[in-house]
Amino acid sequence: MIHITEPSHGQDAHGTRGGWIEVICGSMFSGKTEELIRRLRRAEIAKQKVEIFKPKLDTRYDEYHLVSHNDQRIASIAVGKAEEILDLAEDAEVLGIDEAQFFGPELVRVCEELANRGKRVIVAGLDQDYRGNPFEPIPQLLAVAEVITKTLAICVKCGAPANRTQRITQESDRVVVGAADKYEARCRRCFEPPKE
Repeated sequence: MIHITEPSHGQDAHGTRGGWIEVICGSMFSGKTEELIRRLRRAEIAKQKVEIFKPKLDTRYDEYHLVSHNDQRIASIAVGKAEEILDLAEDAEVLGIDEAQFFGPELVRVCEELANRGKRVIVAGLDQDYRGNPFEPIPQLLAVAEVITKTLAICVKCGAPANRTQRITQESDRVVVGAADKYEARCRRCFEPPKE
């Protein structure tokens, strides 16, 4: 896991608390949602007001919770568009947003606006698609984030650190919601990009 040191949590020169963006990225099965849940639980323990969001498109495990592949869960709100988060997060101090790749490029503006309002914004998502190409909006979020964490999985073929997501079905759409029924974690050497 690569981790950049967190910023100071103090007040700025105007006496107000500054916001920032944290990005947790990596392949499928690398623990992104698990790490997101861990950070959000710590914020709740600190008695901070937390709001958690996921895309309506992601119905794999539970409609009302973020759920990691190892079945850790935390209550969340499903939204159709990133812009909806702006109104729903008005009173929150800490925001969690999972599956960033399902929200599209508008998520970058939303996260920037929330951080500018003084909120801690923690975003998790895939940084590469099933072809091994950068998966928006994570590259753009990495450019503006103060904190970056890259998680690695274990390659199912050889056991090496894995940073690629291998689609094991024949679907060719860029976004195909699934879990172990459609994807495997693979290392650079064992990853087989689609031939199409």
